[in-house]
Amino acid sequence: MALLEVLKNTMSRVLRDGETEIKELTQDIQKEVDRDLADAQTHVMEFLDHLKISVIENPEPIFAILRMIKPILLVKNYAIVTRFEDVQEVLSRDDVFQVTYAEKMKVTTGGQNFFLGMQNSPEYERDVTHMRSAIRREDVATIISFVQETARLLVAKSGGQLDTVKQLAQVVPVRLISQYFGCPPKSETDLAAWASTIFQYLFADLNNDPAVDRAAREAAAKTRDYLDLTIATRKSRPSGKDDVLGRCLAMQQAGFPGMDDLAIRNNLLGLIVGAIPTTSKCCAQALDQIFNRPAQLAAAQAAASAGDDALLARYVFEALRFNPNNPALFRLTAEDYQLAKGHIHGEKIAKGTIVVAVTQSAMFDGDKVDAPNEFRADRPPYIYMHFGYGLHSCFGRYINQAQIPGILKPLLASKSLRRASGDAGKLQVVGPFPSSLVVNFDVATAGAGRG
Repeated sequence: MALLEVLKNTMSRVLRDGETEIKELTQDIQKEVDRDLADAQTHVMEFLDHLKISVIENPEPIFAILRMIKPILLVKNYAIVTRFEDVQEVLSRDDVFQVTYAEKMKVTTGGQNFFLGMQNSPEYERDVTHMRSAIRREDVATIISFVQETARLLVAKSGGQLDTVKQLAQVVPVRLISQYFGCPPKSETDLAAWASTIFQYLFADLNNDPAVDRAAREAAAKTRDYLDLTIATRKSRPSGKDDVLGRCLAMQQAGFPGMDDLAIRNNLLGLIVGAIPTTSKCCAQALDQIFNRPAQLAAAQAAASAGDDALLARYVFEALRFNPNNPALFRLTAEDYQLAKGHIHGEKIAKGTIVVAVTQSAMFDGDKVDAPNEFRADRPPYIYMHFGYGLHSCFGRYINQAQIPGILKPLLASKSLRRASGDAGKLQVVGPFPSSLVVNFDVATAGAGRG
């Protein structure tokens, strides 16, 4: 029996009997796991593809078993890491476990890297520092006001039926790019599509699909042209507007190194690609999970209606734990390394190994997360890994922590909010991204709620 079959056949018993049953099963299946691992290693991509399908269908039972019996699963040139502390160790040791995006970043920008694809270096520090000067944490209050008002207007004019992906969650971040970044596109739909295509190429195309490569190159070229024109237009007709592009050009005029037009364009490109599809995905998947839980839906709606943004955010990010934007992060091992040293489950990770740090599993690790299978809105923020961890944690995390619940707030504040009937009311997915989730609500109260 293959390793995956052992895991899948155990799931029904786990779901029936819970964590006690998992512990009792470990001795029964440990020998089978060790024996079948060698066979799995000869079919690594098939194994990972099937594991991915099983994880999508019902992730936590498989992760729970792996955390118990093989927390660090070595399969040929891969290491699948599932425990909270081990995932944190991988993501914090950026000197050993390095990001894998550099070459595709260069394709996307037309030749240069973007700081998300860089290792810790003077160039990385320079670019991140410049962009933190342009995208400031103190701007969050202004950003959330814009986001909530934009979302409110979209909800209010929808007529009581809204596709939360196409008509809300994709539109708001594009309009934020236009307003706050100072980079208005000719077509909001085109920019959202380009960003999603490039993001899939950079972070989700594990098999290097030639069709994804072609689409991404085309989308990247169009995005570069749009940003080049935006920068040139602003420089020829200065507006004095205090937005992200304006701040970048001010640094350029002041002689800051690494802030020529090309560098500004590449930094903006990388941030835009990271901003639009992930925000939309988080909104749709969080809402879908909240819909699955009537009591939590009622509580989230009460928080939205009362204008309690902090409490609403707790419900949104707890919901996202059950179907996160990015369930795992990939790293490349730069040198031999003993992971989880001093623990019985520790493993030597050889140089060149691709490490899969399963952040979704880490957020369900019972050693760190109380009652992990329960939906609880009172969890401490540190257990969430929605924005990664360590050097390459999400650059815009403080914006997104406010923006994602802010987009959903006016919708959740609407009375009689419910899924549309039939398949339209189910979360639809194309590739790695949600494509549709249609909801209905009472038009008279659409977008209501205190600010």
